[in-house]
Amino acid sequence: MKYEYTYRNTATDIWQLSMYYIYGSMVGVCNVIFTAAVISLTFVKWESAGLLFRVCLIFACCLFPVIQPLAVYTKARKQAAAGQETWIRFDESGIHVRQGEGKQEISWNQIKRIARKPSMILVFLNSTHGFVLPNRILKEETDDFYRFLTLKIKK
Repeated sequence: MKYEYTYRNTATDIWQLSMYYIYGSMVGVCNVIFTAAVISLTFVKWESAGLLFRVCLIFACCLFPVIQPLAVYTKARKQAAAGQETWIRFDESGIHVRQGEGKQEISWNQIKRIARKPSMILVFLNSTHGFVLPNRILKEETDDFYRFLTLKIKK
């Protein structure tokens, strides 16, 4: 079995990855709790609040659901612009990667874990490095590819 792709991660791919990790962690839980608390405070105190306090409440209500995702997207655009096209092949012997002038051969025992998110599959070499394979490049092979990866990692 062989899976081969040539792609470049877009700002949206990087943004989605960042948002999965923000809202899939304790930081995301704190963001949701803070936002719910501020929305509640806004409803309770709106009538008695002065103009400055109302502006602060509106800003606080928008901080995590609007401002943070926009800031993360801005950072993702910069990362995507700096990224290079990646050619990657997954086969029985391992993973073969070409990015720019660099080449890398990775054996299956070097893969620490894989993760499936709604819009992508992640292949981790360690806790911070790996490959993001968006569903837009995997297309109809997404399920077969994920099964192939899980079989290779279990061996």
